[in-house]
Amino acid sequence: MCWALDNNFTQKVSAGDPLRIAALKGLSAGTFNLILAAGLRQVQWPSAPVLAGVALTGTLGYGVSLAAFVAALRHLGTARTGAYFSLAPFVGASLSLLIFHEPLTTRFGAAALFMAAGVYLHLTENHDHEHTHEELEHEHEHIHDEHHQHSHEPGQGAAQPHTHRHRHSSLSHKHPHYPDLHHRHEH
Repeated sequence: MCWALDNNFTQKVSAGDPLRIAALKGLSAGTFNLILAAGLRQVQWPSAPVLAGVALTGTLGYGVSLAAFVAALRHLGTARTGAYFSLAPFVGASLSLLIFHEPLTTRFGAAALFMAAGVYLHLTENHDHEHTHEELEHEHEHIHDEHHQHSHEPGQGAAQPHTHRHRHSSLSHKHPHYPDLHHRHEH
């Protein structure tokens, strides 16, 4: 339940810089865990090389993944992003078959079929209907597409991905879409 709440709250801020959001979440969680450990008198400080290794492992193993997760929330929505990222443990288990020569079991085969079916359903879903975007003002990286039609100051290039605060006018249209940053509407 906490993971689901965290994912939904994080999607609310997913228009922001994914690296900054991941860093803030990592620093907050790390600080909380250190305070909790100190309160329980469970802190035993490691040596500087071990601490540096732990920081590097956390940055690469958690931070990079979290930044990718935040970017995916922006483009895919909470449920779809959670479903795709939940494949990670299965990928790890699959790699163990190759790397550690773990036996291929019936349970693993059944899980593989269910995971493949879930991915297939996500990839073949066609969500296409008339919908209305309410007027909205926010800031995130974007290019000028159907949802981003606004002017710039002279000399500001709009052809490349860029970030600035911008306003979306109300827009009604029909096209395939996911529940991304610009497609959060009632059905």
